[in-house]
Amino acid sequence: MPSWLFNEGPKWLFMFLWLGANIGLYFGFHYRFELGIKYYYLRKILGSALAVARGSAACLNFNCMLILIPVCRNLISMMRGSCRCTPRSVRRILDKNLTFHKLVAWAVVFHTALHTGAHMFNYLFFLTAGKEVMNAVPSDLNPVADGETDGIKVMFTTVAGVTGHVIIIVLFLMVTSSIEVMRRSYFEIFWYTHHLFVIFFGCLIAHGVQGLVKGQTNPGVYNANNPDENDDTLQDPLVCYAFHSGDYSDLSDYNNISVIKGNKNGDLVSYCALGNATVAAGGAQTWKWVIGPLFLYFLERIVRFYRSCQQVVVTKVVAHPSKVLEIQMKKRGFHAEAGQYVFVSAPEVRYFEWHPFTLTSSPEEDYFSVHIRLVGDWTEKLAKRCGMGVKDADFKQAYEMPVILIDGPFGTPSEDIFRHEVGIGIGAGIGVTPFASVLKSLWYQSLDPHTTMKLKKVYFFWICPDTGAFEWFQSLLQHLEEQMLERGTTDFLEYHIYLTRGWDPKMAREIYMKEDEEGDIITGLQQKTNYGRPHWDNIFAELGRRHPGVDMGVFFCGPKVLSGVLHKMCNEYSDATGTDGARFFYNKENF
Repeated sequence: MPSWLFNEGPKWLFMFLWLGANIGLYFGFHYRFELGIKYYYLRKILGSALAVARGSAACLNFNCMLILIPVCRNLISMMRGSCRCTPRSVRRILDKNLTFHKLVAWAVVFHTALHTGAHMFNYLFFLTAGKEVMNAVPSDLNPVADGETDGIKVMFTTVAGVTGHVIIIVLFLMVTSSIEVMRRSYFEIFWYTHHLFVIFFGCLIAHGVQGLVKGQTNPGVYNANNPDENDDTLQDPLVCYAFHSGDYSDLSDYNNISVIKGNKNGDLVSYCALGNATVAAGGAQTWKWVIGPLFLYFLERIVRFYRSCQQVVVTKVVAHPSKVLEIQMKKRGFHAEAGQYVFVSAPEVRYFEWHPFTLTSSPEEDYFSVHIRLVGDWTEKLAKRCGMGVKDADFKQAYEMPVILIDGPFGTPSEDIFRHEVGIGIGAGIGVTPFASVLKSLWYQSLDPHTTMKLKKVYFFWICPDTGAFEWFQSLLQHLEEQMLERGTTDFLEYHIYLTRGWDPKMAREIYMKEDEEGDIITGLQQKTNYGRPHWDNIFAELGRRHPGVDMGVFFCGPKVLSGVLHKMCNEYSDATGTDGARFFYNKENF
């Protein structure tokens, strides 16, 4: 078995099942409408575009059923955290909930384009259907062209036409505002346009209620040898279409086609009367697909609303260097695991806007906190309202603080670090935040004699972009280091700091001159700072040699490019047997 299969196998199995379901649904419905006798008359007007439209519609229903489930955060958190019986492979799949949400969204876009394109041809074929065809099929099948109808008017007055155009517009707005560049630069636009999903699902459910696509409800097989035995309530569309149009090309499988051709004035006159062929729409189907997920999401929003209405007390606000705001809070009944995150709203800043932030406090502390980097209008306005950068801000009383609403907490992969014997945390840039809570909790648990931890060793790699970034986390490491030195437990946590830029020639000379001194001149920590980027090949090879036969959890939060490198390293340096070498299980923060 390849070494990467234990790490990637469950994910690819899930993807294979999802892709297989899409393919199966498309071709199943395509076959039904392309070859089914029920839709023979309709195919004579529309051709193969009918099958393409219905196949893509089935895939649309399937993916619209799935798209809401990954964003039911309470459900995902419960499945991955509260249910202790959930295996590691399933939890790792659940941690990809937003990735799957985006994948399903692109599938919705693809099938919407396919469905729309096919129906454009169908609409054109309805408008331009020739008399030789329309005289040979039931007139109820064509909802557009009856000789007097304005085709363009029909496009914008039918339920399917109006809802279809609204769906396309809404989907375009949602997708374009969700692109990463737009989402990061204009989060407010992303936030508000994404809530157009209510209109999207409303129009989607209503799209097929008018029933413009109809099929024959009484198809049968004509017995040319014994016409008297034919059931008058049934009608063979192949025979009757040939009878009315004179086109016998589809009767090649009939043994007695000559009898049918010669029966111009016999029983076929009454048998093939177009009024005898009853047609009807299949009825709206989309609601049957999406009603379950919509109900789950409705319950999800009720839970979120209830929790967000609970009172939050701001106990302390700390202004850290590098434009980082720390807010410490208390809330009755609030409990979070290390590494989890919450959504924060400040109605005085923007009433309907919520932003995700990782908790930087540990479960053992009597408060919970978030560290907010000031990088946009919302964060800067919140900081100003909290008194950051305002004269005499230290004298603000608790009642003067802005009202803060909290939704959460929600689970993350970082929770699983306690389920491994060896944990490897890697934070880059702002991605260092989740490890504040984890490292604090690890420290508190190591001090408690009544707590037995499976985790025996923690490696932490901090990739810092410059010397002035995230001093608050540096002070946390200093505190942990001092406590470990006092208690003689320095072997439990091994950390490595990498400074990738931000030094000048003067600083470089000073670093060189003081290389032999104890402690690091930049961070003040005992551990020396490394300059440049980590050599991951050497690091993973060394970790594998140190811990043979051990399953190690690798937890990363940071840029996507580095995530790809680390993911590759975990697969490359893992031993599939788990006996002679270590196995690295890769986990990435995703919220």
